[in-house]
Amino acid sequence: MVKLKAKSGKKKVPVVLQNKKDEQNEVVLPPVRMSDDPAPKQVKWINRQRVLVFAARGINHRHRHLMEDIKKIMPHHKTESKMERSKNLYVVNEISEMKNCNKCILFEGRKMRDLYLWMSNIPNGPSVKFLVENIYTMGELKMTGNCLRGSRPLLSFDPQFTKDPHYALLKELLTQTFGVPNHHPKSQPFFDHVYTFMILDNRIWFRNYQILSEDGALAEIGPRFVLNPVKIFSGSFGGTTLWENPKYISPAKLRQAASKKAGSKYERRIEKKAVYEATKPETGYPDIEGADFFKGDPMEKAKEVVVKEEVEEQENSMQEDDEEGGEESEQVATKPAFSMLMKKSKTNPDKTIRRKQLKAKSKAISDQIKKRKQFKKKKPGKS
Repeated sequence: MVKLKAKSGKKKVPVVLQNKKDEQNEVVLPPVRMSDDPAPKQVKWINRQRVLVFAARGINHRHRHLMEDIKKIMPHHKTESKMERSKNLYVVNEISEMKNCNKCILFEGRKMRDLYLWMSNIPNGPSVKFLVENIYTMGELKMTGNCLRGSRPLLSFDPQFTKDPHYALLKELLTQTFGVPNHHPKSQPFFDHVYTFMILDNRIWFRNYQILSEDGALAEIGPRFVLNPVKIFSGSFGGTTLWENPKYISPAKLRQAASKKAGSKYERRIEKKAVYEATKPETGYPDIEGADFFKGDPMEKAKEVVVKEEVEEQENSMQEDDEEGGEESEQVATKPAFSMLMKKSKTNPDKTIRRKQLKAKSKAISDQIKKRKQFKKKKPGKS
């Protein structure tokens, strides 16, 4: 029989059921344990990813605002003051270990206009160097999207990340860096925005969207930027080069090519002007003398000129071919007037001399321009 404990004003609970509940709540200890060892505890925060986000000296205000926006969307980040540019990048590994971080994002500026982003796995690597392009911060965009600060994001990747091995490596590194760990103390326990990483034109395009509803409606939050991968290293901020982008061109070389193109514009204009002056005819109508030709009906004037030239050609041909016979003179007379004009223009010695003079003049001008360019290319000698 089951004995019941009776208490005034309370329900009677069977003793057997109460003993079973106590057995379920008991913590089973290992058979052998030292007395100094603490009792094991269940830890919820298993993925302890911490990302160190900081910059080297030499970035401008827009680059600094982009860094602050990335800090806002990553609740698991840690900050550090600016690093001196004279220091070696291997110092970043020591700084990350002091901050107890196993991932690092370093912003490095060049000439106050170019921004490079280093993303590394501390301390063994790998690490990637990106050129950051098309930067638009949250303050510039002013998008309608909004999400709770500290909430966890969903990561969306382009299917092209699985096709190439270097993109697969970048996908894993981006997942570990931008993914917020579950049960992180500074994070919220739900998802309300999405990070998208798309590959287009050999670059990685980053966008941040708010999830408006369950049917997939999105609204962009910001920031926007494009990562152009330069190199992938086996170690952290160094080591052997695993992959190098063959289509990468540094922005300094692009600016240099643009300045050269703009500098040669003046020289091309001067050269065209010289060629035009050399080949320009002296008169607009070298075969026509006098302005009376343009008075009256142009069709009648043209007929008169054609008839006059036809008569002159016939007379000349008859004088030349008197000895050869009358048949050849008749053939010449029956030829059309326009063919006679073409023949006359082709055998005109004055025009051929004029053309040769113009060609020689244009050649001399082009030689002078070439000598001037060669003289500019030569570097001045040391005194």
